[in-house]
Formats: sequence, structure tokens, C-alpha cells
Amino acid sequence: MSLFGSGKKKEEVKVGPACACNGKVATYEASSCCGGGQQVENCCGGDNKLASIKVLGAGCKSCHEQYENVKKAIEELGLGIEVEYITDMEKVMTYGVMSMPAIVVNENVVSMGKVLKSAEVIKLIGKLGF
Repeated sequence: MSLFGSGKKKEEVKVGPACACNGKVATYEASSCCGGGQQVENCCGGDNKLASIKVLGAGCKSCHEQYENVKKAIEELGLGIEVEYITDMEKVMTYGVMSMPAIVVNENVVSMGKVLKSAEVIKLIGKLGF
């Protein structure tokens, strides 16, 4: 038994299939995706593809370095998507991120609190199934 959480198991990150219309993920309100109102999965028939990637940060050196590393990884993978860099703290808080930098893939936080090198980002994207 550990008093300070050093014995905690790591959580596995699961990312659902992306909606083709705007990158929403897995099961969600269709109204936020395609104008429906019922709970759906893949409301637009999208496949499991990387639709959006964001770096959340405070604008510091580490956060900017993470942004550059993610851009490099996306370029190396040959993916034609834009990496968004969000420094607006109100927007960052909507993701529930408490330590930065953080990486958000298809609206799911997949990494936070450490700077990943581009090779590590590529490996992470591979583990997510993209």
C-alpha cells in the first residue's frame, strides 16, 4: 500500500472513432456534431482517423517546444492536418488540464505535464491507432 500514489497503475488512453464532420469523438450528442439530438456513435460515418490535434499551454518555453515537436511529428507522418496551439486559459480549462503542456487528439487529452519529443509523439499517435 502506498501513501502517496507511487503504486498507482497507469491509465490506458482510449480514443474512439472520429466523426467525419468536425472531429468529435466516440459517443456524444449528435446535436454537437451534425444537428441531431440523440446519442450516436460516428454520426457522420467517419472512420478511425486523426481529425484534430492541439497543444495546450501557457505560452512558456516548454509549451512552445511541445507545439514544435508535435508539428514536426505530424509533418514526419505525412498527415495533412494543422496543429492548433491553445494558450487561452479559459479554453485550456475546458479540457480539465491542470499541468501543461498537454496534447489533445480528437478532443481527448492524451498527454499532459511533460514535453514529448517528436519521436515520442509519433509513438503515441501509433498507440492510439491512427
